[in-house]
Amino acid sequence: MAASRNLMTKGEKAFAVFNYIFMTLLCIVCIYPLWYVFVCSVSDPVQLYAQRGVMWWPLGQWSGRGYKLVMENPNIPIGFRNTLIYMGVGTLLNMTLTIMASYGLSRKGCYWNGPIMKFIAFTMYFQGGLIPFYLMVKAMGLLDTYAGIILPVAVNTWNLIVMRTSFAGIPDSLEESARLDGANDWTILWRIFFPLAQATIAVIALFYAVNWWNNWFNPSIFLSTKSKYPLQLVLREILLKNDTSSMTQIGSVGQSQQEQFRMLVKYCTIIVATVPILVVYPFLQRYFVKGVMIGSIKG
Repeated sequence: MAASRNLMTKGEKAFAVFNYIFMTLLCIVCIYPLWYVFVCSVSDPVQLYAQRGVMWWPLGQWSGRGYKLVMENPNIPIGFRNTLIYMGVGTLLNMTLTIMASYGLSRKGCYWNGPIMKFIAFTMYFQGGLIPFYLMVKAMGLLDTYAGIILPVAVNTWNLIVMRTSFAGIPDSLEESARLDGANDWTILWRIFFPLAQATIAVIALFYAVNWWNNWFNPSIFLSTKSKYPLQLVLREILLKNDTSSMTQIGSVGQSQQEQFRMLVKYCTIIVATVPILVVYPFLQRYFVKGVMIGSIKG
């Protein structure tokens, strides 16, 4: 390592120093907002209410009272339940349709796969608009239903194209060998293509899951019953509509303290809604590395 550093030119050393400084600053810029929200969520509400500007450490004595108020809010567990339903059922449907469609469109023997892919790609750039989308969902009788949130977005075009490209990169000889052994398309897809494309499948599944976890726009349009709201829509009402009364009026928070606790509750709600999906990323880190390397090595 020391020998390689000695072989570096002055320009390379200067670039390395600049690169380290730039990446450090970039990490700080990315991490600080989440850290700021966390330290605010465990700060003393009275001091937090009067604080303005940069914060690096919690104010006053560390307290989890804000989290207790958040978890006592009945809308939060209901929002968690609904989000898990949308994410679980939605991701399963997304992945099933995306994998099956990608396999069919990636095969050379599929009739009109070229024109079909052009029609699919066309939807990435040109859409009917929000009002026709709403009228379509209404005409299908899906307003204010779980199906109305899941079915209209069953397949993401970009994810379908990425998955199809991954399947197209698998050698045709594997498929031909399987067919000689009597395997049908269903067996070839799930016994050969699925294991070989696990890295891409894991990344696409994460994209779908994160999208469902953060989904709030379609539910805000199609849902009118609060008991069906996902967590992010509950969070939106708390942050934008300043609706924290259901939490600050619970327990021992007095009328004079509600304004001070309102800000604390908002920060705690953000952490509660953000941390669960962040925990998933480390478990799929290795699939991201494999997904980046796909296609970079030629056999």
